Amino acid sequence: MKIRTLIVDDEPLARERLRALLESEAEIDVIGECDNGNAAVETIREQKPELVFLDVQMPELDGFGVLEELQGGRMPAIVFVTAHDKFALKAFEVHAVDYLLKPFDRERFQTALKRATETIKRRQTDELSHRLSALLAEVKPETKIDRIAIKSSGRVIFLRLEEIDWIEASDNYVSLHIGNDTHLHRETMTAMEEKLKGGKFLRISRSTIVNVDRIKELQPLFHGEYSVILRNGTRLTLSRGYRDKLDTLMGKLP
Repeated sequence: MKIRTLIVDDEPLARERLRALLESEAEIDVIGECDNGNAAVETIREQKPELVFLDVQMPELDGFGVLEELQGGRMPAIVFVTAHDKFALKAFEVHAVDYLLKPFDRERFQTALKRATETIKRRQTDELSHRLSALLAEVKPETKIDRIAIKSSGRVIFLRLEEIDWIEASDNYVSLHIGNDTHLHRETMTAMEEKLKGGKFLRISRSTIVNVDRIKELQPLFHGEYSVILRNGTRLTLSRGYRDKLDTLMGKLP
C-alpha cells in the first residue's frame, strides 16, 4: 500500500519540485498540494495523509501553527521544508521526522524520505500488533489469552504464553524472554500483569514477572528477599515488597 503524501508550500516552484521528486517514488501517492497553512489543516483532517512535506514560513499560519491546530488528532509524519536553518531545532522539538533546507539535492531528499517511510512503517506495524492483540482477547472473552502478537523485524509474530520464561520491564515496553531469545513488546508491566492474571505467571518484583513452571529453585537472601533460579540457570529476585507472593508461588509450583 502506498504512503499517502501531502505537499504544503506557498511557493509554486517549491511544490512543483517536491511533486517531481515524490512522483518518481514507487511507495508514494501524492494526494494533493496546499499553498497555505489553513488549507493544510483542513486537508490533513479530511484526507488523513500519512506523510506531509510542510513549509515552515507561510502567510497567516506557518508550519508550526499547522501542527498546533492539529494537536489532539492523528498526526502524520512531518518533514519540514524551509530556506532558513534557524528553525531546525524547533522542528525536532515538535518531533519532525526530518528537516530539509532549501535548496536541497536529490540525495538529501532521499535521506529524508527514507527516514519518513521507516517511521510510518514502524507506526503501522505497532498499530497492527495492538489490533491483533485486542482481537485475540475478543475472540476468547470468557478465557485468558494464550498468545501475544508482537512486532519483530518488520513482521507481526504470535508467541504462546507457555513459551515465555520470564518478563522484564523496559520503560513503556516489556522484554519477553524465551530461551536465548528476547522480544520487545509495547505494554506496561501493570497491564501485562493484568493480562496474565490467574495463569501460570506471577509478579515477583516491580520489574519482573516469572512463569512459575520455569522455576527450579528458591534460595533465601538477606532482608526477606529470595533468589528465584529458573531451569535454564537464570537468576531473578523476589523482592521483599512482594514477599506475600511467596505463598502463592509455592502453591503454583509443580
